Amino acid sequence: MVKKDKNSTGNDLVGTETEMLNELLKESFEYFLQNTNPANGLIADKTQKESPCSIAVVGLGLSCYTVAVQHGLITRQDAIERTLTTLRYFRDAPQGLHARATGYKGFYYHFLHMETGERVWESELSTVDTALFIAGALTAAAYFGNDTQDEKEIRQIADGLYRRIDWQWALNGGVTLSHGWMPESGFITEHWNTGYSEAMILYILAMGSPTYPIGEVGYHEWVSTFEWKNLYGIEHLYAGPLFIHQLSHIWLDFKGIKDDYNKKVGIDYFENSCRATRIQQQYAIDNPFNFKMYGKHCWGLSASDGPGPVTKIVDGRKIKFYNYTARGVGCPDDGTVSPWAVVASLPFAPDIVLDTVRHIIGQLKLVKTGDRGLHASFNATFPKKVLPNGWVSPWQFGLNQGPVVLMIANCQDAMIWKLMRQCPYIVAGLRRAGFTGGWLDKG
Repeated sequence: MVKKDKNSTGNDLVGTETEMLNELLKESFEYFLQNTNPANGLIADKTQKESPCSIAVVGLGLSCYTVAVQHGLITRQDAIERTLTTLRYFRDAPQGLHARATGYKGFYYHFLHMETGERVWESELSTVDTALFIAGALTAAAYFGNDTQDEKEIRQIADGLYRRIDWQWALNGGVTLSHGWMPESGFITEHWNTGYSEAMILYILAMGSPTYPIGEVGYHEWVSTFEWKNLYGIEHLYAGPLFIHQLSHIWLDFKGIKDDYNKKVGIDYFENSCRATRIQQQYAIDNPFNFKMYGKHCWGLSASDGPGPVTKIVDGRKIKFYNYTARGVGCPDDGTVSPWAVVASLPFAPDIVLDTVRHIIGQLKLVKTGDRGLHASFNATFPKKVLPNGWVSPWQFGLNQGPVVLMIANCQDAMIWKLMRQCPYIVAGLRRAGFTGGWLDKG
């Protein structure tokens, strides 16, 4: 039993493990209640005023609604209404070549106006963010399985949204998927073809499509570029930021199933995430750049907000501080730690994660007031007159809060994993990629 502590709002946030995680899940879920447009279901990228919708955050939100029902945070009917509002909007939103459309070829623009749903910031028609949205829609379809008119409609719309995505078009004549497309200039030059990344969910969905499936050759070409490293005496498939080891794993249960690459290296992708999590802690203990507060209970580098962009002299040395960027072991590191990324590693290393979360909440007090969960990121090295944590991000991000909710649920009872094991498209995609073993063979 952990001694209870209170944050500035008076809420008990450190108790038994179950109490601590349930309270954190509840407070993190508040993001999706406070930052959703009830008229169309669009969810803001972050809490900053005038922030647009992120379609990836919408996908996380659709999945979070199912967890919230199970935890008694909203009623099943409330979740159904929220889900239907969202899915109907994406079904009916304009798809076409117009630069202010919501999407094209079944894909959606990365960022949308919260009220009109139109493309903003000249953002790209994003393949991976569309995949994250669809993963959320398919989670809802798997969860809402009752024989009622509303739940049938959820399943029908989610299925229709998935079926209309033209994954073959997104190959742009090649075998690997493009990062995206823009109406002004066409396809983005970069493809998902180099290095381990969050594209695992993208490829599985693209290969599992019943309408426009891509071949497995692109998946194998991408996997052939993966880099095996030994860091701190731990061998693993390398990717610096933690989110790469987490994001696809929210929906895909890799424990015990292996593709050809896994069979070659001897571990599955789940075990790889376990190792990557422990490497992050060891990196913080080693602290090669001597950043403040790094250590056994202060670690977690990922894609996060930061205090830059600016270069400052700190204790006689020049440090370049970044704004929002992907940080990690072997990646840019400016002393910015992301508490949410620790929680999202909960299924992979619960022992070190729980101890760290207790420290973050009980000692560092890195909890937002107003029931909004953990602070997105902080940097104790950045010279700012705020103690003890230095610079702290003023915003919350949906891409942070969603994984906290969903990975707590996966750690507690594998809820999202169990739902997605029932999805025939996920199963088809995994099998086409060459995965065998474990739950996949039993199914």
